[in-house]
Amino acid sequence: MKMGKVPILETINKIPGGLMVVPLVLGVLTNTFFPEALMIGSFTTAFFKTGSLTLIALLFFCSGAQIQFRTAGMSLYKGVVLNFSKVLFGVAFGVIFAKVAGPEAAFLGVTPLAMISAMSNSNGGLYTALASKYGDESDVGAIAVISSNDGPFFEMAFMGVAGVANIPIMSLVAVIVPIIVGMILGNLDERIREFLKPGMFIAIFTFAFPLGAGLSLQTIIEAGIPGIILGLMTLIITGVPSYFIFKWLIPKKSRRTAAVGAAVGTSAGNSIATPAAIALVDPAWAPFADKATVQVAASIIVTALLVPFLVDFFYRWDLKRGLVNEHPTTSAEIAVDAKGQQL
Repeated sequence: MKMGKVPILETINKIPGGLMVVPLVLGVLTNTFFPEALMIGSFTTAFFKTGSLTLIALLFFCSGAQIQFRTAGMSLYKGVVLNFSKVLFGVAFGVIFAKVAGPEAAFLGVTPLAMISAMSNSNGGLYTALASKYGDESDVGAIAVISSNDGPFFEMAFMGVAGVANIPIMSLVAVIVPIIVGMILGNLDERIREFLKPGMFIAIFTFAFPLGAGLSLQTIIEAGIPGIILGLMTLIITGVPSYFIFKWLIPKKSRRTAAVGAAVGTSAGNSIATPAAIALVDPAWAPFADKATVQVAASIIVTALLVPFLVDFFYRWDLKRGLVNEHPTTSAEIAVDAKGQQL
């Protein structure tokens, strides 16, 4: 076989969510069996081990540039719908369980703190990858709202019933700044928008490896069966309902497929830090932070691997029932010139 003829990208694209899942798995395997190879320092460590947050910020910046003001209405609406569904189902289950049974309780070995941390945060990078493949422009743009659940903001707000009253507003602001800057630049100059468009896919492909390099196969072993159960709970309790809510609340003419709704059924990469953050604010949760952390880590891996298949399942289901709309409209009216011709 000649050099340059190996169908690497083509093969990756055949895997649901492969653009993120494949490098994520490679990162996990590398960190599991050759961890020191990623810690030699300089650019190697920065790119392959510690650079996930910067690369995710690049993704948000480039995706923000694709949000056009004339279509922002539908992107905003879709984002609100999906964020509401994800946070409502994700936080409510864990908070109610904690309130009824106490923070020390466990459901099939899964702690309330782990539930709250893993189920209410969605993986923005994987959502964007899946929305790009199965959805439309406004689905991708919805990440501007969905990304607001990526952190302890909503968890701490809902856990006010458990004595947590300090809501870090600046953490929310810090998440959306790259998106807003990208959106402003993309709307000021169409060429910048087109220039940054490939950056979304480049960022998705590159940030997945260091994200995986922060985990290991040992993580799942340490978390045990409860960690895997947490991942399945996150998938079922937040991903499946979000598909139906998206289907019910988003007009058919404004969506390609409701399968995109299931793409929020994940645990965000940085949700692994949420148990410690909550324990820092409310020391009453500190005794449960370590166990919750490893369970959340397992959920990150399990949902990253399984949610692409869930989305693909719903897409094929919609396709068979004739519910896939290949030419969805946006909330913006089509511009028409004085002669009634489309511009």
